[in-house]
Amino acid sequence: MKVITWSQQKAFLNFPWSVYRNDPNWVPQMRIEQSGLAGFRFFGHKDPFYERNECQAFIAVDGKRVLGRICAIWNRGHIDRYNDGTGFIGFFDCIEDKDAAGALFAESADWLKQRGCTVMRGPVNPSLNHTVGLLIDGFDSPPMFMMTYNSPYYEKLFEDNGFAKTQDLYAYWGEIGMLPKINEKLQPICDRLRERTGAVIRPVDTKHFQRDVERFLYIYNRSLTNTWGFVPMSEKEIKEMAFFLKYLIVPQLTTAVELDGKMVGASFALPDFNQRIKEIGGRLSLRNIYKLLRRKEEIKSIRVISTNVLPEYQMQGLGLLLLNGLVPKVMESGITNAEFSWVLESNSFSRGSLEKGGAVRTKTYRIYDKSI
Repeated sequence: MKVITWSQQKAFLNFPWSVYRNDPNWVPQMRIEQSGLAGFRFFGHKDPFYERNECQAFIAVDGKRVLGRICAIWNRGHIDRYNDGTGFIGFFDCIEDKDAAGALFAESADWLKQRGCTVMRGPVNPSLNHTVGLLIDGFDSPPMFMMTYNSPYYEKLFEDNGFAKTQDLYAYWGEIGMLPKINEKLQPICDRLRERTGAVIRPVDTKHFQRDVERFLYIYNRSLTNTWGFVPMSEKEIKEMAFFLKYLIVPQLTTAVELDGKMVGASFALPDFNQRIKEIGGRLSLRNIYKLLRRKEEIKSIRVISTNVLPEYQMQGLGLLLLNGLVPKVMESGITNAEFSWVLESNSFSRGSLEKGGAVRTKTYRIYDKSI
């Protein structure tokens, strides 16, 4: 059934707790964030993603019992960019029941077909700029912050209902003890790059934090133009994401590269907030916000999310300078381990660089397609 009323929205948001209640590796998503990204209004506010896109949430029910949930997502930005008839599904959770999952997929397919879609792709929550992919390998540890998690049987639910792999994404893990050796190799190269280009490496400007975070996201937006499936964020999406990121970012875990005073590349990592999110049950209150954000520097696991350079500067080795600038700060901060995620299966350059540096692939996430 379509999710329309407040009570149905509540059932949609609460459902994962019934699936993962006894799973020690599951970490709940932040309820407020999930509400907005699933297309629900929060105090009248609608996520800026839905200014140009549409979605419809569904739940499968047996009497009063909820069996599963899903969102069908019509991404106009994707259609305008690729014109490939692809619609999306996300926020999928379900009991281990092929028919219940099939009913959710069928409702989503019908809704997307009404909008001219011929292919259904997912899971994305609700786009590649957010959490994405179905975990198919690496169930022995919790997910890193802003990465997905699901039960192992989900893979079979998708494949038994006619979905086929379209792209895999990987997460790589590394110990900080690997970094001195890597930096030792990088240093002579980076010294020559600095001398040749005149590049300046700096951290985020804490006096102009919002501005710098928006610039980071602007670079991210432009640098991924040729990445598989990527759709740039709108100006409002960038501003909203920057607003939230500025509370999560630790300035010491950022680097920016400038040429002639212009920021042309940026890299940042985020502390793994997931253990704290688990402690507060994904619920935000004033007290829980304090618990979540207090002494961020004490979190010793990080997720390296993004190292990006504007397209017109990408052949100058500036990505190495960003890494070279980040490594000493990570080592000084007492960080013990890092996850590099996510990396597309088709991105052989990034995968090769990480593997040569000693990083180990620990998790695989899959995006599926199904003809509708």
